[in-house]
Amino acid sequence: MRLNSPLSEIKGVGPKSFAYFDAAGLRTAENLINFLPRRYDDYSEVTRIIDLVPGKVAIRATVESVQTRRVKRNMAITTAVLVDKTSKVKAVWFNQPYRETQLRTGATFLFSGDFGMKYNSYQITSPSVEQVDDADQPDKNDTSHALVPIYRRVKDVTPKLVRQTVEHLKPLIQFMPETLPETTISEQGLVSRSKALQMLHFPTKQEDIQQGRKRLAFEELFEMLLAAEMNKRENMKLNGWLIPFDQPTVKTFVDSLPFPLTNAQRRVAWQILQDFEKSTPMNRLLQGDVGSGKTVVAGLVARQAAQSGLQTALLAPTEILASQHAKTLADLLEPHGVSVALLTGSVKPAARKGLLDALANGDIDIIIGTHALLQDSVSFHKLGLVIIDEQHRFGVKQRQALMDKSPKMPHLLSMTATPIPRSLALTLYGELDISILDELPAGRQPITTKLWSPASTPVMYELVDREISSGRQVYVICPLIDNSDSSDKKSVEAEYRRLRNSVFGARNIGLLHGKMKPNEKQEVMQQFSEGKINILVSTTVVEVGVDVPNATVIIIENADNFGLSQLHQLRGRVGRGQHKSYCHLVLSTHDKPSKRLLEIEKSQDGFHLAEVDLELRGPGEVYGRAQHGALNLQIATLADTKLIAQAKQAAAKFIDSGEDISEYKHLASAVSRYQRLTTLN
Repeated sequence: MRLNSPLSEIKGVGPKSFAYFDAAGLRTAENLINFLPRRYDDYSEVTRIIDLVPGKVAIRATVESVQTRRVKRNMAITTAVLVDKTSKVKAVWFNQPYRETQLRTGATFLFSGDFGMKYNSYQITSPSVEQVDDADQPDKNDTSHALVPIYRRVKDVTPKLVRQTVEHLKPLIQFMPETLPETTISEQGLVSRSKALQMLHFPTKQEDIQQGRKRLAFEELFEMLLAAEMNKRENMKLNGWLIPFDQPTVKTFVDSLPFPLTNAQRRVAWQILQDFEKSTPMNRLLQGDVGSGKTVVAGLVARQAAQSGLQTALLAPTEILASQHAKTLADLLEPHGVSVALLTGSVKPAARKGLLDALANGDIDIIIGTHALLQDSVSFHKLGLVIIDEQHRFGVKQRQALMDKSPKMPHLLSMTATPIPRSLALTLYGELDISILDELPAGRQPITTKLWSPASTPVMYELVDREISSGRQVYVICPLIDNSDSSDKKSVEAEYRRLRNSVFGARNIGLLHGKMKPNEKQEVMQQFSEGKINILVSTTVVEVGVDVPNATVIIIENADNFGLSQLHQLRGRVGRGQHKSYCHLVLSTHDKPSKRLLEIEKSQDGFHLAEVDLELRGPGEVYGRAQHGALNLQIATLADTKLIAQAKQAAAKFIDSGEDISEYKHLASAVSRYQRLTTLN
């Protein structure tokens, strides 16, 4: 047996089982060895039913009765009565109808789950089920069956099938090749990779699981951070445009602003201007909470670049955001003789040709655009600064396409209004210098945020109508564009019709979503900006960049379906003017609000909310699901700042040691992948 041997060669894996494995993407011995348990059921303390107390419990019982009933369109509830020699207890599973077939066998099972009062009766909720023979029952002196690994169910591959098959791979796991340098393993006090895998697939005590997970989590983080550190050092070898600091230019610009810069804006702008004076190109991430003034900082540094005869390209993910930036920067910079232009997909061919000619001739200092900026037909006279807004929405190839339009590596400023927790920034953006705008401009008022159940919305609508009567405007955000049979989420189309025909029949209501043509979207936003529309029903297309100071209310439907960071982004669409603003979060059900949603009700701090999202929901909520998938983390958690710091230090030490990474085939391959994923040079 080798690591690349197909699973069909393993004892007990017949054609049917192999077809299941193959469909789940588990084709070789190595695939299965690296398919790790998601949790463990601990049967070392099996409790008699009569002795159960609320909390996590494990019991050994037979099934007296079992039935499944359908409630709602997408919900099946399976209920069983479990019996041992001392008493009975009810167990309930949601959307697991196969349990009825499994439990009707009359066999004895080990059940592990949460016991407590639910719906006015005591029950075990969604317990895991493990069939046992009398000989398999663990007792106080036998821990051989105490910890049962539970694998993620993928298609028809059951946890039991994985356990049975992995058992035959024990000899191979003992000879798994090492992937980390020996010095790193010993300095960090880690077990070998082979030992870690044995501990995770066949644990005998909880300490095994902890040690095994720590080793593999460290490896995952070490690979990422080593790639980031190598990228950063490569970046330092490049030659960029040297832009000398011109104090009169900067002072004139700052003095002309209709508002004073915050201390945070001054600090961040100074960091960027100092980067400009270095011979290596800047590679900086600017994080700023909603409304913290990132665009003004971008305008200031673009002004400095223009003074040195260099052009700036600002790449935005949507036409709405690009148009907003173009208007803001034109107002700020054109009085200083700096030419600003906008290039999007909806620019007409004749105007486009003239714009591209002016850009190539150097007659345009700052160009703001969407993906249209990346096309081959777009060329620059002298591109010195690239600013990418909401940079996590662009792939590496897209960012690279813009950088390639300069003979020298341009300075790069990535901006995001999604606050990124420090641990996530260290791993994802290890090669970037990070600046944070942690201060809101004077006059920004806190936004009153309130959670509403579906039944209490009439009261909410009365409050909202009063705001409209006072001359204010309202956003209503829905997660879907069209109604869906497979989802109970609200759609903008249906909500637009409902509000227009009933709740707000006397008001002017507009509709906005991503499937509309660019000119239609632009027209709706123009009407909303001019106050001709009282209520704008929209998808999250308004999440960033839309600035209507007179809009003081935002209603977010199905709020429990959004991440905290996204809710915070959406909330930032209001509170941009002088009037008191409100955010109403409407829940999908009448259930008690989650800890997450209670957090956004009381906190205005985007960085705090991002940390909560990271802890409760994982990096996909903060970084974006597509990019999160690229992280390839099975074990490591980005909330473990201590382990991240250790891995970062170990990565720098490995590079300084001068060891050849090519000696570690697995490590070199993983690092190369991460370098391609994040590199900007």
